[in-house]
Amino acid sequence: MRIIGITGGVGAGKSFVLEYLERKYHAYVLYADQVANELKLPGRKCYEELRELLGSDVLAPDDTIDRAKMAAKIFADKELLMQVNAVVHPAVREYILEKIEEKRRQKDVKLFIIEAALLIEEHYDEICDELWYIYADVPVRAKRLAGSRGYSRERIDSIMGRQLSDEEFRKHCQTVIDNSRQAEETYIQIDEKLGAYLCQT
Repeated sequence: MRIIGITGGVGAGKSFVLEYLERKYHAYVLYADQVANELKLPGRKCYEELRELLGSDVLAPDDTIDRAKMAAKIFADKELLMQVNAVVHPAVREYILEKIEEKRRQKDVKLFIIEAALLIEEHYDEICDELWYIYADVPVRAKRLAGSRGYSRERIDSIMGRQLSDEEFRKHCQTVIDNSRQAEETYIQIDEKLGAYLCQT
């Protein structure tokens, strides 16, 4: 089983690439953000500690943590953000490692894909066999975000400005998939990358 980490800037088309990997290669895709949200639910690993850190004012009527209220609170307080990350990120990493071991035992997948916004920052290179950077030109990304999400140019610039630079992504990732043009061109790059490996397994 090969473990591949997928990362890239907002609007680069990571979801498009992941959908293709699932559909054609039957890859098991684990979304770190989804895991984090599950671990914040009542009764799960992070809930009580986050509730204590954030206070009851971030709770929804059903006692779940309201994501919008939580985001507003932690992004206004850098110290609190660091404390929340110190709770959530190790728990997500532990969950991912357990899932990897489970899939290795089951021997039912050849490709285990991890999609995480902070793949590089959280040192997922220590877990993955390789990291892939999904790249797209900035104008292409901006057009996609304006069209699919209705983001303003100001919001797009703000989000992009908080993410790693193209240079940083390329420095840490072993494979670059250019997703700037037609879908078929992206598919060819993925097929060329995976073809040799999958023929050997």
